[in-house]
Amino acid sequence: MPFHQPDSIRYFTFDSLTEAGAVHAAFTRCGGLSPEPWASLNVGGTVGDEGGRVRQNRQRSFQALGLPFESLYDVWQVHSKDVVRAVAPRPSETKHLQADAILTDRPGVSLFMRFADCVPILLYDPYKKIIGLVHAGWKGTVLKVAAQAVRDMQAGYGSKAENILAGIGPSIGPDHYAVGEEVILPARRAFGSDVSGLLQSGGEGNPESGVKFDLWSANCLVLESAGVRKVEIAEICTACHTEDWYSHRGEKGRTGRFGALIALA
Repeated sequence: MPFHQPDSIRYFTFDSLTEAGAVHAAFTRCGGLSPEPWASLNVGGTVGDEGGRVRQNRQRSFQALGLPFESLYDVWQVHSKDVVRAVAPRPSETKHLQADAILTDRPGVSLFMRFADCVPILLYDPYKKIIGLVHAGWKGTVLKVAAQAVRDMQAGYGSKAENILAGIGPSIGPDHYAVGEEVILPARRAFGSDVSGLLQSGGEGNPESGVKFDLWSANCLVLESAGVRKVEIAEICTACHTEDWYSHRGEKGRTGRFGALIALA
């Protein structure tokens, strides 16, 4: 089953990553300490919630997977295609690096990111024992940050793209992601002739009216174009299921952030 709830913490996992032995989770909002509007497992430190609660929520997330909180490595997510290779956990007193993908081959390092509609992408090479975590909003999607992470796995660790397993996590679905020209034009430039399957137009007589961007299919295409053969898509829309997930759009910006985590067993 993709959902697990060993105690108050409820989280989602990918069958392919579990079978290959990667410790991972996309944590729902259930089981934390935060009050409304962040209720309850908010791990976002920049949304107005009290810092002590955020830290305890992050600790609870790690405990749910049996991982030491001190193994955490995270970055300041900035909607880029920059990739960081983590060689050790990030000490709490050190400044975050700015990036939107993290890779490691270290068993003592747990990669962690925060989401509320953007796409979590989990990567695992079970042959080379390399893990990756990617944050892809629309900007990261058109920049093809997931492909950059795959290239860095190949260049930095000797991975073969065809051996990499990928999971596209809970995020805003195509039915709820209406976009304007600021997204449509970059998407067309990035995906060329493939864009027709990613931008779905509505509005009779006005093909640009109500255009919706399919981030799931777009990132699947990005990964497959980079040589990844096994891509598992959660197909869970955060805006449809705010009882489980934070959604920036679905909750009009008054919300928290859910965590995604991956570590080597």
